[in-house]
Amino acid sequence: MMLNRLFTDYDSPLGRLTLTSDFEALTGVWFEGHWTHLDHPDFFYAKGSDFSPFHETILWLDSYFRGYCPKPSDLPISLEGTSFQLQVWDLLREIPYGCVVSYGAIARRIEQLTGKRSSARAVGGAVGRNPVSIIIPCHRVIGADGSLTGFGGGLERKKWLLQHEESLGSCETRLW
Repeated sequence: MMLNRLFTDYDSPLGRLTLTSDFEALTGVWFEGHWTHLDHPDFFYAKGSDFSPFHETILWLDSYFRGYCPKPSDLPISLEGTSFQLQVWDLLREIPYGCVVSYGAIARRIEQLTGKRSSARAVGGAVGRNPVSIIIPCHRVIGADGSLTGFGGGLERKKWLLQHEESLGSCETRLW
């Protein structure tokens, strides 16, 4: 078996997170219960501080949880998904701290960029498959009526993240 994927754990204020990597970049940030090495026997444990993508991610997360606003672009991230999912995940990275955007707004933005119609439901499916929670801020996506809907980490964590970010930035202008 070839050693090509690693994982480590990070203790956050929201519980344990599992970080995954392909040796060159971060490939996942998972809330407890959403990823386990037992389900992925081709992943090997690495102490986070000994491995660059994990070390960088741990510094990023430490900064974030201390109330700073690190950028997703500060980390080497490698994502695997459909072209639509990758497009949605790229748009998530544009949502600033302190802002929220609806699934429908993202669908409209995709239509503006590509000329192809997209539905809020399709966007929701892509947002729900985001493998890099917190860093690629899927928690900043809400329902059209402003409700907190869908979040793999649970709505309590989503609420916590949004409250944490309220003090980090403000969204006074329309994003798209």
